[in-house]
Amino acid sequence: MHKEPHIIQFKKIGQPSEGYLSICESNVEIPFTLKRTFWTYFTPDGITRGRHAHYETEMVLIALSGIIEIMVELLSGERKYFTLKNPNEGLYLPPFTWHEMTYTHTTVQLVLTSTEYNESDYIRNYDNFKKLQQSK
Repeated sequence: MHKEPHIIQFKKIGQPSEGYLSICESNVEIPFTLKRTFWTYFTPDGITRGRHAHYETEMVLIALSGIIEIMVELLSGERKYFTLKNPNEGLYLPPFTWHEMTYTHTTVQLVLTSTEYNESDYIRNYDNFKKLQQSK
């Protein structure tokens, strides 16, 4: 089954008078077993982060607060655009998905991954990613 980037809706439990809780579980809402979690915050407005793809890692990006604008590029060359601004949704990114993200300064982004950190899993050079597209 070929996996595509897509928005995942997490359950939103609660009400305005008391607040909300959202839940995600490995291999349920998250389509992989969770191996690593990290977060970014206080990124200056308009700064682009990401600018890479992975050979193996699957990820889910979540904007716990603030707004994240995401451009993804697939091996097919197709580009897709997503906006995360609700803490009860995440963006699934499969391997071989180039991604670039811009944030508001107040954004707190949570990232859930299927692998532990391994520098050799990163495709950091866009020209190398384009070569992979051409060899597809």
